Parts: sequence; structure tokens; C-alpha cells
Amino acid sequence: MSGQSATGGSSEPTSPPAVAPSARLPGWSGGGNRAALWQGLAVAAVVTALDQSVKLWLLNIVHLTENDIVTLAPVLDLRLVRNYGISYGLFQQHGALGRGLLLLVNVVAVVLLAAWLMRAQSRLGVVALALIIGGAVGNSIDRVAYGAVIDFIAFHVVTPSFRFDWYVFNLADAAIVAGVIGLLYDSLYGHGAAKTP
Repeated sequence: MSGQSATGGSSEPTSPPAVAPSARLPGWSGGGNRAALWQGLAVAAVVTALDQSVKLWLLNIVHLTENDIVTLAPVLDLRLVRNYGISYGLFQQHGALGRGLLLLVNVVAVVLLAAWLMRAQSRLGVVALALIIGGAVGNSIDRVAYGAVIDFIAFHVVTPSFRFDWYVFNLADAAIVAGVIGLLYDSLYGHGAAKTP
């Protein structure tokens, strides 16, 4: 007999449509994207290394203290602040238990973000998640090494009738904010590449 059905069509099952090569990153293996994971971890490592290098330089070479203000520009200073809470100085924790809980939250967040990273399907999604992971790891190292996050970038605007001071932050914080913006852009205007776990 031929391979035709009674209606004249082929009886062989049709294969699912192929996914365009550009829709997934190289190394996609169905359940997880190992290429995305390794690329993202490499970016995260660079972010963490840069953040920690600047902090070590300010603390051990420049010897920046809480009493020092180094003016870089009319709107930008270097000023050391030890943040015992989370971003923007919220939930300050001076006890060992509170600081330990904040560190635990950071570790859990990094693990969840790494799982999300394995499902990322766009380079923007990978880079955005990597920036967040790198920033979170950088601040976690601070909590272990110094008992607090080391912030040092002070942005302010001063006029004769007005003064605005933004929260003191660091490179890790800037990376986290940039990563969140990247994820929002990718979800709204990208290809829906970064899937939540």
C-alpha cells in the first residue's frame, strides 16, 4: 500500500514548525540555556569585580572615611556611607540577626535570578539579569566583609533657592537599576525573551 490516507493526504505525522535560529541563543538545550547562563555569569563577574575593586581602592588607597567629601563635579561627590539596610537606606539592620537575614535574602535572590538567566532567550535579557546578579553579589560581599554595604556616589543639585540630594549609592546599585530597566525594556519592546522561572 502507499503512504496515502483514504482522503489522499499523507498518513505520516507532521513535524512541529522549526524555531527560527535567531529566536534562541546558541547552546539552547530545551530545559535550560547553558550558553545564556555562562555568558550571564561572565558579565556578572565583571560587574562584581569592578564594584569591589573601586571599593577597595577608595577604602585602602584613597582612605575615604565617613567624614570625607571628594568633589568630582558640581553635582557629584564621593562620600562614604555604610548602609546597614537595603537600597535607599530602607530597613536598617544593626544587629547580627538582621544583617544575616538580609544576606540570606540576597543569596536567595541571586539563585532565583540565575534560574531565570538560564531561561533568557535574548542578549538584552541575559545582560540585564547579569547586571542585577553582579550587583547583588557585590553588595553581598560587602555585608560579609564590612557588615554593611559600602556606598560612595553622592549626586546632588544645589541652587540659591533649592537643594536636592539623591541617596548615596555604589556601582553595584547602578548595575542593579540598569538591569531592571533593561528587563522592563525587553519585556515591553523586545521579543519577550526573558521568561520568569
